[in-house]
Amino acid sequence: MSGLQHQRAWKRHRHLCGIVGFTTKDWRPDQERIQSATSTLFHRGPDQQGVFRSRACSLGATRLKIVDLASGDQPIFSEDRDSVIVFNGEIYNHLEVRRELESLGRRFQTHCDTETVLQAFLEWDTNCFERLRGMFAVAIWSNSEQRLVLARDRLGIKPLYIAERGEDIFFASELKGILVHPEIERQLSLEGLDCYLSMNYVPCPWTLVDGIEKLPPGHWLEWRDGRTNKHAYWRIPEIIPKPISFEDAKTELDFLLNQSVREHLMSDVPLGVWLSGGVDSSTVLHYAAQASSSQLRTFSITFNGQSFDESQYIRQVVEHYGTDHQQLDLCPEEDLEGAIEDITYYSDEPSADSGALPVWFLSKLCKTQCTVAFSGEGADEIFSGYLTYRANRIARQLKNIPPSAIDLALRALRFWPASKEKISIEYKLKRLLQGSLMPPERAHVYWNGTFSDAEKATLLRVPLPGALRDVLARLGASLPGDGISPFLEFDQQYYLPDDILVKSDRVSMAHSVEVRPPFLDHRIVEFAATLPVDLKIRGTNQKYLLKEVMRSKLPTPILQRPKIGFDIPAHEWFRGPLRAMLMETLASAESEHSELFNFEAIRNYTEQHLNRRINIGYHLWGLIMLFMWMKRWKIQSKPSLASKRQVIAAGL
Repeated sequence: MSGLQHQRAWKRHRHLCGIVGFTTKDWRPDQERIQSATSTLFHRGPDQQGVFRSRACSLGATRLKIVDLASGDQPIFSEDRDSVIVFNGEIYNHLEVRRELESLGRRFQTHCDTETVLQAFLEWDTNCFERLRGMFAVAIWSNSEQRLVLARDRLGIKPLYIAERGEDIFFASELKGILVHPEIERQLSLEGLDCYLSMNYVPCPWTLVDGIEKLPPGHWLEWRDGRTNKHAYWRIPEIIPKPISFEDAKTELDFLLNQSVREHLMSDVPLGVWLSGGVDSSTVLHYAAQASSSQLRTFSITFNGQSFDESQYIRQVVEHYGTDHQQLDLCPEEDLEGAIEDITYYSDEPSADSGALPVWFLSKLCKTQCTVAFSGEGADEIFSGYLTYRANRIARQLKNIPPSAIDLALRALRFWPASKEKISIEYKLKRLLQGSLMPPERAHVYWNGTFSDAEKATLLRVPLPGALRDVLARLGASLPGDGISPFLEFDQQYYLPDDILVKSDRVSMAHSVEVRPPFLDHRIVEFAATLPVDLKIRGTNQKYLLKEVMRSKLPTPILQRPKIGFDIPAHEWFRGPLRAMLMETLASAESEHSELFNFEAIRNYTEQHLNRRINIGYHLWGLIMLFMWMKRWKIQSKPSLASKRQVIAAGL
């Protein structure tokens, strides 16, 4: 078969899915348990579900077909049926890996990339993961060795949760695939809560369920006869600038972006681009339009009449590339409460990132025409796009000002009325000054997060185990450096996979839409790590190199516009259309979780917000999503005896 024929066949058999499974060394589940676990992931793959059972291991997979498939249903077996695989994701260099395997004598039964991964594993064992480019979570069972291997892609685009009970292991693409087991205790993790209330997300390896963890990105895990071990086959690269001319850097980035987008385009189904009118999504659209011979579809969410509405920029890009465009104005007339209720189910863990709500409606809009969508995720974390990176630099300068003077300024700012804007100058200034009084590593997550340590202490009736302190210690040890690179590495390791990509994966998969982020090709990430800092941020100009590459390609206003976060006007919506939901959720939670949470303090914060004395809409979003999620999944907040011992030990 020719290379072109391989490519066409590969496109005919591409898919995405969810995976689930468990070992059974020390217990005996009923025959239908694996089917029940697989059914929890139906939304990730409504087109086909399959299971494998053996005495020691059970696996399940659900598939969303890009087109109707003639072969490739999962699970897939080796020719001798000794090994079996379930797979979630896409391998973009599938063809070249397959050709190499064929040259080594490997024979294939299908044209799907899932079998390519299985054959690669049989040929190279765990070294095969280093050869794969793409996004994936995979489980492979070898019967003769009684061995289970799990692996996750380099950047953590695809999720994989694990739980160990005795000598057995449970895993799934989503938490619900593990929570289906009655043997799993649904106890709130205090380590996860410690991070969630400050960072707005739970960093790997923790989750908000005690005893359930995430397999770290770029890792594989082996289970053999009740014992497990983990190994990193790739890590976030340390940022070490290397000499490179400006023109050479532009040429290399242009080449890498073009290469990545072309690989991601391999599909013969309608493909769309999520378009905000910002540099990142517009860049993806540019390279996709260059590589595509047909008109592209674009999808956007707008906020008509609001100061943060991006309609004018979206319109310019749409006209520039002549796309078939669809957009939805997200306003209180939409079913916001219904969407929020659904998000608490599909998000697995509560999404304290309020951007989940517009992404929900964007995914729903996209699904009307496309099954695959491109996004611009990752560019901010690798090229220094967030305002927090500038805040880090400003805070270093503020260290020269006596803390008493900053405290005086903060007291004066209390008389500045709370703004109606989504994120106002007043809001930014207060948080900048408050963060400047913190250690730089704590300030970094405070600017992108919610509660300070002092505020967090008022919310709880028990001490927390210090998980946040442990995470930040690694960041603090790498400071000051150049003042930017340590924060970029931190956000690539935690914020990107555990907030941005979690939000994108869960919400899009709730609508059976596959989202592909071309910026997160690991070759682009590795290249960005070698760039001098002044090619990422120069004065107030952020993502400098990326913008210079796109200067002759995109409309000028797109390159000069301010960055606007993709989220909701939470401050105002909690005073208006979401007020009833807020109050009902807090009242319900108080009856269930008053032993852990101090609802008197929560009511006080809420009252101050509703009366416009403070703006804490994003804080309140995180709280109600937490409480709604706990109610939906029956998560217990009363610390178990083991948890109490952990807290006491941490305190000692």
